[in-house]
Amino acid sequence: MTSGRVLPQQLEALRGEIADLREVALAAESEAAEAIAAVHPDHRAAAANLVRYRALRNRDLRDLQVRLSRAGLSSLGRMESDVMRNLDAVLTMLDLVAGRPGPGDDETPEPGVELFHNAAALLGGTPDDRSTRIMVTMPSDAASDAALVKSFVTAGMDLARINCAHDGPDEWAAMAVHVRSAGENVRIAMDLGGPKLRTGPIEPGPEVVKIKPGRDAAGRVLTPSSVWLGRAPLHAHDRAVPVVDEGWVARRVVGESVEFREARGRRRAMSVVEATGTGVRIVGDRTSYLIPGTALAVGDDTTVVGALPATEQALRINRGDSMVLTASQVPTKPTTDGRHRIGCTLPEAFGAVHEGHRVLFDDGKIGGVVTSASAEEIHVGITAAPMGGTKLKAEKGINFPDSSLPIAALTDEDKEDLRSVVALADIVEISFVRSADDVRELFDLLEQHGGTELGVVVKLETVAGFDALPDVLLELMRWERIGVMIARGDLAVEAGFERLAEVQEETLWLCQAARVPVIWATQVLDSLADAGVPTRAEVTDAAQGERAECVMLNKGPYIEQAIGALDDILRRMQSHVYKKNPLLRRLGAWQIGS
Repeated sequence: MTSGRVLPQQLEALRGEIADLREVALAAESEAAEAIAAVHPDHRAAAANLVRYRALRNRDLRDLQVRLSRAGLSSLGRMESDVMRNLDAVLTMLDLVAGRPGPGDDETPEPGVELFHNAAALLGGTPDDRSTRIMVTMPSDAASDAALVKSFVTAGMDLARINCAHDGPDEWAAMAVHVRSAGENVRIAMDLGGPKLRTGPIEPGPEVVKIKPGRDAAGRVLTPSSVWLGRAPLHAHDRAVPVVDEGWVARRVVGESVEFREARGRRRAMSVVEATGTGVRIVGDRTSYLIPGTALAVGDDTTVVGALPATEQALRINRGDSMVLTASQVPTKPTTDGRHRIGCTLPEAFGAVHEGHRVLFDDGKIGGVVTSASAEEIHVGITAAPMGGTKLKAEKGINFPDSSLPIAALTDEDKEDLRSVVALADIVEISFVRSADDVRELFDLLEQHGGTELGVVVKLETVAGFDALPDVLLELMRWERIGVMIARGDLAVEAGFERLAEVQEETLWLCQAARVPVIWATQVLDSLADAGVPTRAEVTDAAQGERAECVMLNKGPYIEQAIGALDDILRRMQSHVYKKNPLLRRLGAWQIGS
């Protein structure tokens, strides 16, 4: 455009392009009329908007965006929430500039109100001073410690998440009781485990507990060796070692010296620094190994160490090693020659994984390429691992990002767990969704179990699920209370860390177009929850979570501090206006007709 002037013919050209986009959107809506009619009545307007948005994002609108901006007109950069309102607003401005009458005021309700309503229906009412809720994963201790759950609510928890991949029905029920008593407005979400694609068992090591002091570079003791004998209090950082005679523990007092000969035959004396009646904490300045039968003495008062769990072992993986995944679940032995074997817990992987496909282990820490595959074994060459090697333990995740696995999102175990979910929860979360069929199966089961009042959240954690997201959303919108969780752990591994930000952003856009609330999940403030200190990157990530309707925290020893910090971050971000001006390149992920 010359000299900064916008010529009338250029404005007419812009109007023609916007009018064409409007026709494209309406044509897509007409073509999807049957699917739109099938959704819940409360979601029909949003379903139509989703279809229109998908149709327009199949086009590259970058040049149009630039020309609208140069003409001083509202661009299409915020059209997610209401495509037609945005297009009509631009057309009105163009008509007014040209001296043509506009269509009059738009009396349809603001689309943001619908998303706000949907979020409140699923997640509960808006907390004071922030519209983004906080969901917290319940640790196992939540089943026995009501005060712990109460402290989460006091710190700012709005929803409690119970992960059905851990603990069991009795523990879930106890957690639910504690959540309900901690806060009447706190909702419970239960997460179905889904198909477990994990490494198989590894032979256990010896039954031994190693305790050692922390030392500086010169070998001086900085922190003493420490261990609990008997039962440790909840949240104790030191491991507890059982003893045969509980009365011996009850007789201990602070200041006594406990003497023993550790597993290597060396004499040790450690001081009692805490005594609770059911456990004592002893400290020293030497490294010791305790095994079952180790005699413990305070003068003539003696007992012995009780049974100990076997030490967990791991494979040591280096770049250039070979790995054989087997269908067998016989525990494997760690090796030192770089040739490893380990089970794969998902039988469906064998026969679906082929030569040249990528394999990722333990959230992508280890990567490899399939060199050959059969119905019983998958041979992998390790191409990526940290310098110096890394450990691979049992029950660590395996991802096949290039393979189409013939698995459903709901396992037989999930279907059994649904009985507990319907009885205890407000929301059910379905894991590893790959298609609309997975959502449809869950709806059928919920109707069979009388769970039609539950909210349903689809967890987005596979590339297949992301590619199918528009169809998954349309199926999900058949239900009244719905949401999407961006589960960034497995999603990052499958999509690649380089693409995660893009996938995350596009998911937020599409869910806004569908007016479906989003839960921002995985590794939010993990360092703070685990170690008490957050990283700068984590704080920035947590602040970005304000764009979602809910942020999820995982468990950790400092989770209460993490809840409080996230509450503060979200309250501060609530007062800021999020600025964006996307250029709207064509989104290839959701091509119509693909």
